[in-house]
Amino acid sequence: MKRFKKNKLILLALGIFTPLTLTTSKVNAGAFGAEIFCTMRDGGNDHESSWDAAYTYIKKQKGGVFKVSPKNAAAQITETVIREKEKFSYCVEYLDNLYPNRKLIRDLEKEAKDKEKKRKKLEKELEEANEEISEKYTDEILDRYSY
Repeated sequence: MKRFKKNKLILLALGIFTPLTLTTSKVNAGAFGAEIFCTMRDGGNDHESSWDAAYTYIKKQKGGVFKVSPKNAAAQITETVIREKEKFSYCVEYLDNLYPNRKLIRDLEKEAKDKEKKRKKLEKELEEANEEISEKYTDEILDRYSY
């Protein structure tokens, strides 16, 4: 019975302290990721290379089974820049690039779906026309040789 209580206490302690250690590394990774992103952008690098460097660092620091999503990494960078306004005051203008224009993306996806529907419709019409022509010529050929 004592052994069970001891194991229960150990598990309880692990349950309490494990999330705290994981959260600290996540915050540190987000802070340094923001520093990487902002320093590179301020140095004249384009958004893509700055984002790739920061995102790669944040993913690498997270470790574990689950990886950080791009949305989550962008949120970490934004939170750090906003939280530490004095340190990253030059970086606020670059934050909008972390979040793509959602309306534009939806419009492009809708346009792509419409084009795909039109393509399928045209393919179907072409297939039907080919079948009609094939049947017509097959009938003519058979008529020619039927005596």
